[in-house]
Amino acid sequence: MAAKEIKTRALRSSLIAPCGMNCGLCMAFSREKNACPGCRGADAGKPKTRVRCRIKTCSHLKRGAKNFCGDCGNFPCDQLKHLDQRYRTRYGMSMLDNLEHIRRHGIIAFVRSETARWACPQCGARLCVHKAQCPSCGHAWRK
Repeated sequence: MAAKEIKTRALRSSLIAPCGMNCGLCMAFSREKNACPGCRGADAGKPKTRVRCRIKTCSHLKRGAKNFCGDCGNFPCDQLKHLDQRYRTRYGMSMLDNLEHIRRHGIIAFVRSETARWACPQCGARLCVHKAQCPSCGHAWRK
């Protein structure tokens, strides 16, 4: 995906995974070749780990575009806690915080806050949670 396209492509609520991950920030979503459509997108072409994700395929989740782990009676489950710990440590993002924000303020407000939060302070392009530099201008946004 070209840097200009990353910069202008709008975040959508359908890109928020059941676990609270913003798939629009994932390097698999933003790559040019074999881009992942996001957790809620079709499974064709996705890596097997994403297709068989235990959180995405959890029997407690009702299928639907607006169903999140934060709505579950088992929230937060051990799998979600593990994912949250990994992302907090490696990338400074919390799935549990994301889900709490969605529960309190709704998905529209969450997507708006994500759009602002993940914009490069240098050029305004969308950042990738997995990379410490802006994919558009190379600005180092995370230490």
